[in-house]
Amino acid sequence: MKYILITILSLNLLACSVLSDPKTEDWSASKIYEEAKDAFAVGDYETAIRYYELLEARYPFGKYAQQAQFEIIYSYYKYEEPASAIAAADLFIKLYPRHPQVDYAYYLKGLVNFELHQGTLDRFLPVDRSQREQMAAVQSFQDFSELIARFPNSKYSKDARQRMIHLRNRAAQHELHVANFYMKREAYLAAANRAKTILESYQRTPAVPEALVILARAYKIIGLQDLSDSTLAILKLNYPSHPGISRIENLTAR
Repeated sequence: MKYILITILSLNLLACSVLSDPKTEDWSASKIYEEAKDAFAVGDYETAIRYYELLEARYPFGKYAQQAQFEIIYSYYKYEEPASAIAAADLFIKLYPRHPQVDYAYYLKGLVNFELHQGTLDRFLPVDRSQREQMAAVQSFQDFSELIARFPNSKYSKDARQRMIHLRNRAAQHELHVANFYMKREAYLAAANRAKTILESYQRTPAVPEALVILARAYKIIGLQDLSDSTLAILKLNYPSHPGISRIENLTAR
């Protein structure tokens, strides 16, 4: 709702400026729409957004306004205005819940959150995004989940599922970073709890074997030998060649 309100306020401010533009005074709805499409086609997303919003403000009813409200979502996404893209998607979903392409609005919400906080340098440098704040990733997972639940046969569902696997792996890796952080600071109980979260909530992710190592080490350090031994046995059974096995066996309990 907050983003929708921001979008409406922005639209009102923009309308005040573009409605008085002499260049567009005599333009029909179809003319404005075509100008917006042409601007988008050449990568001039700022101008495309201006014309789409002008169309919505000047001709709020009809097929062109509805299509403008749909296409402006992707325009904001390409213009790297994530909050506006999400707000526009939410507004479109609210206004046209039965639109034949409404699944794309749900998909774009997930995609925007998936890419949130990915700066220019991240695209060229090997940045581990699992170490970053995970709120947008969690929201992206929820967005994609809603898309799949509502539109299981959508052409975007396959990509959404793949991205959800990636997001789940990233979330597990984030928990692993936190667990290692606690281990380094000798907060062993906190480390064990984070490791248990991975084992309970993120099964079959790449973070699982290292979570077992951390859990077994933490238990051994704080003197819970039986729990350490049982965790080590699970690690040996499922990952018999894992290098963490020797780290646990060579560890001296307190």
